[in-house]
Amino acid sequence: MKIIVTGKNISVNDKIQEAIDKKFEKLGKYFADDIKANIVIHPEKAKVKMEATIVAKGTIFRAEDVSQDIFDCIDIVADKLHSQMSKYKGKMLKRNKSNESVRFEMIPEFEDQHDEGKVVKTKKFRITPMTVDEAILQMELLQHNFFVFLNVETDSVSVVYRRQDKDYGVLNTTY
Repeated sequence: MKIIVTGKNISVNDKIQEAIDKKFEKLGKYFADDIKANIVIHPEKAKVKMEATIVAKGTIFRAEDVSQDIFDCIDIVADKLHSQMSKYKGKMLKRNKSNESVRFEMIPEFEDQHDEGKVVKTKKFRITPMTVDEAILQMELLQHNFFVFLNVETDSVSVVYRRQDKDYGVLNTTY
């Protein structure tokens, strides 16, 4: 896995780079060699924010943390990504699916700990064809409350979202 670290309004010194490399190389054993981990670090008030994104064959693993200590951020973000990968492995094995970019045999089984993150962000992205179940999984991996996708069952743009009662809803569009 190739690790790309970007500092926005902050200098990424050798000590920080080494800590990131050490943590993310451990995660790298779960992926094919051509996968990239994009890490962005930037100050946020009196704290520092770290965001990490790994795209593996259409599946996006994403985690972020805000802390006063960058090294705490590194540990927490790596742990969040590890947890997401374990959860992803369990769900994909239940569906008898695989992802050539993810080495499932290397990922430990997920211990069912209900961890709900609520991240609200606007992003520009390419709409990907998938089923509703795949869109829900992708939404959970991104820790978003909604996800826009091309529904292969209806051949239209759809939005899956988390309802207040913790169930899911799907909005189908028409032209």
